[in-house]
Amino acid sequence: MPNGKVRFYDEERGFGFIQGDDGEQVYLHASVIPDGTEVQQGMRLEYSVADGRKGPQALSVRVLDTPRLPTRARNRNRKSADEMAVIIEDLVKLLDGLGGRLKNGQYPERAQGRTVAALLRRVADDFDA
Repeated sequence: MPNGKVRFYDEERGFGFIQGDDGEQVYLHASVIPDGTEVQQGMRLEYSVADGRKGPQALSVRVLDTPRLPTRARNRNRKSADEMAVIIEDLVKLLDGLGGRLKNGQYPERAQGRTVAALLRRVADDFDA
């Protein structure tokens, strides 16, 4: 499978382009990005390629590496400790409710599970900043 870096990606429009290691530019559509993945410029991907209407198109994308922002840029986007305290309190309440359902043998609905996973990733990113 070829590898490459995300050259451009527009979250709102749901598409972008990968610059392959072989120099080939490949179309990247939101439908082939793994759930919960936030695409960033410079992110390294592994993908398969199919011929689309307008040229090569990425299929079955797998994230290999996410670029790290410089420390100053990461800290600029970091929430304050007071804001994080409120977020963590709300998250604990949410997880406590899910824990009760799990004890009764019920997993959350798929959409709710994805939302919780995305929230946990965002909180982890803020702590890692």
